[in-house]
Amino acid sequence: QVQLVESGGGLVQTGGSLKLSCAASGSTFSFDDMGWYRQAPGKQRELVALITRSGSTNYANSVKGRFAISRDNAKNTMYLQMNNVNPEDTGVYYCNVRRLAYYYWGQGTQVTVSS
Repeated sequence: QVQLVESGGGLVQTGGSLKLSCAASGSTFSFDDMGWYRQAPGKQRELVALITRSGSTNYANSVKGRFAISRDNAKNTMYLQMNNVNPEDTGVYYCNVRRLAYYYWGQGTQVTVSS
């Protein structure tokens, strides 16, 4: 059973930085796509950043140039470096991974940006 554990969330001031991690366990195989999603209060969950097995990345327009997604396939771990954050980045950040036709979600980590 695949389990995803996010860490690194917390309270940060506007303009600050935060690094999220997502560690996957329960699989001897690396994953295909890995991504970060977030859900702000009263809003739908949205894709923040995605990285493929080969390292290709895709970002939401709102975070381009500020966030960087990366992965360590040997450790089955994914990261999200968040720089120059603003209050609109506040939300619960979820890790999502795909292997073949199967998707897995983490339980989320709260990120709060104070103005």
